[in-house]
Amino acid sequence: MLSELASDPLPPEAAEWRNAFGRLRPISPPCRYLNPTGWVNIHEVCTDFIERFGADAVRLRWTAPQLFGVHPEHGTLRVDWCGVMITGGNKAIGIEPNRILFGNVSGYRNTPGAPTGMPIWEFAARAQKA
Repeated sequence: MLSELASDPLPPEAAEWRNAFGRLRPISPPCRYLNPTGWVNIHEVCTDFIERFGADAVRLRWTAPQLFGVHPEHGTLRVDWCGVMITGGNKAIGIEPNRILFGNVSGYRNTPGAPTGMPIWEFAARAQKA
């Protein structure tokens, strides 16, 4: 177990994101208003992002809510609370200090007045307890 942790190329915070996403089932949307096809896509692009850009995201001090956040009560229904990767819809092609690149579209983390949600895996865990 210890040797597995030592060989993981991701920093602990990004490895935590990967593990949390790994516990979410790609065929079972965690948010009531998220259609299954949309969730399959979001799950795939977020998993890909973590593997390819997770270390950079941690280094650039992106947080889980900025990347994977959803509204605490309404999930993805309140898009204004969603993190960049939840609303991006496509695989990321790059990361910068304040934006994620998706080809000809970008998602930003420092939009003035934008609320911050909770990571989608925390939303899912809370919904299971209710």
